[in-house]
Amino acid sequence: MTTTDWTSVHDMLRNARRIGVASHLRPDADALGSTIAFTLWLQSLGKEVHAFNEEGATGKFHYLPQHALVALPPADPGFYDVFVALDTSVKKRLGTVLEHIAPGTPILNIDHHVSNERFGDLNVVDPTAPATGQMLVEFFRMSGTPITRDMATNLFAAISTDTGSFQYAGTTERTFAAASHLISCGVDVPALSREMYENQPRRRFELLRHALETARFECDGRIATFSLPLEVTRRLEVLPEDNEGIIDHLRSVEGVEAAVFFEELPGEMVRVSARSKFPRIDVCKVCGLFGGGGHPMAAGARIPGTLADVSARFLDALSHETRN
Repeated sequence: MTTTDWTSVHDMLRNARRIGVASHLRPDADALGSTIAFTLWLQSLGKEVHAFNEEGATGKFHYLPQHALVALPPADPGFYDVFVALDTSVKKRLGTVLEHIAPGTPILNIDHHVSNERFGDLNVVDPTAPATGQMLVEFFRMSGTPITRDMATNLFAAISTDTGSFQYAGTTERTFAAASHLISCGVDVPALSREMYENQPRRRFELLRHALETARFECDGRIATFSLPLEVTRRLEVLPEDNEGIIDHLRSVEGVEAAVFFEELPGEMVRVSARSKFPRIDVCKVCGLFGGGGHPMAAGARIPGTLADVSARFLDALSHETRN
């Protein structure tokens, strides 16, 4: 990330009075934590700020301070001097928020996905950062912005979850420097960690039980898969937020090099989430074949078709990647 990029951000926002902020649908802690922290910063500058997500601040993330700032988008067009998209690689992944942004609104796109489509009027994209939250910490520190405890807690959650508790590829000295600074700003790491990792609803446990009981191993055990039919989603009363992290249990198995989660959606659509264990297996490239994207070792796509058809086609493409 260059100083020029962040200088352009200041220039774009300096004279803006009414600003919208949003992140991708099916939000994770990086999406919501970054949204909340950026909103709090803009409010400290005296801006009128409206933060949105297609699903609002889902119950899973109510541990994030000031989560109520993130609202469902209104149906009517919203007029903003600037609209900020955070942690969103493809414009359409803003979901119903897009319907709220009036045509012609300048868009600031801040993201860390290598597959980002640079859809903004200003794009600040850093694929070397493992989380958008890390990018914001570096931005705030570079610009001399005080990071409040609430901002710091949101940003620490963003970084911790998107790095798999500082385990995934892309975690560098920059990441630990950002986390260290956030702790100095007042983050209670033990308390936050309990909320993030040790406070799961019972239905998520039942989903994990189903995943472990029905997991399949393909390509001589190198690819692990788990499918979630709509019938099971309804029977277990699973919420979209419950799925996060389930795939990591499959990837952790000895001998598994990549894991894939297939979730059946209404209307003959399947949501695919793919993870690899080694950099040589680029799941982003495979997801790109189906219109998706993400990171080389963590990516996803939404693919039209039945659960059986999509899983067969995707696994065929992934098997070629694992053999390379």
